[in-house]
Amino acid sequence: MIKVMFVCHGNICRSPMAEFIMKKLAAENELTDKISISSSATSSEEIWGGRGNPVYPPAKKELEKHVISCEGKTAVQLTKGDYSKYDMLIGMDSANIRNMNRICGGDNDNKIYKLLSFAGRDDDVSDPWFTGRFDVAYNDIYEGCLALLEHLRNI
Repeated sequence: MIKVMFVCHGNICRSPMAEFIMKKLAAENELTDKISISSSATSSEEIWGGRGNPVYPPAKKELEKHVISCEGKTAVQLTKGDYSKYDMLIGMDSANIRNMNRICGGDNDNKIYKLLSFAGRDDDVSDPWFTGRFDVAYNDIYEGCLALLEHLRNI
């Protein structure tokens, strides 16, 4: 079983979108028994009193447009221990990658990736928190997840 964790700043927009897009792609390709998928945040901003906030409503709405449910998902924070629990930690942008390296104490086992690198792109997944363009973020994430799925098939 390959364990994948998607990571963004707050775990209420991009990383949960990636988590549930990838879960749908894995199910459609009969790979749910081969890939374990989750998501987390580099910050604690969306976690209050030990409880995480749910997926941001516009992100949830964008997923629903594509018949993808994220019901029950709440924000959790990436921990140093997650580095040993997961085979791949996949950030949405360069700031996420820096913070993931800081939290995990580096990347000695080469487990940290930027999502769009699987699609041959060096750019960041568009951040809808600032742009309001959840459709653009969805398209970036979907492209990255499709390419990641192909990568995982070849491992």
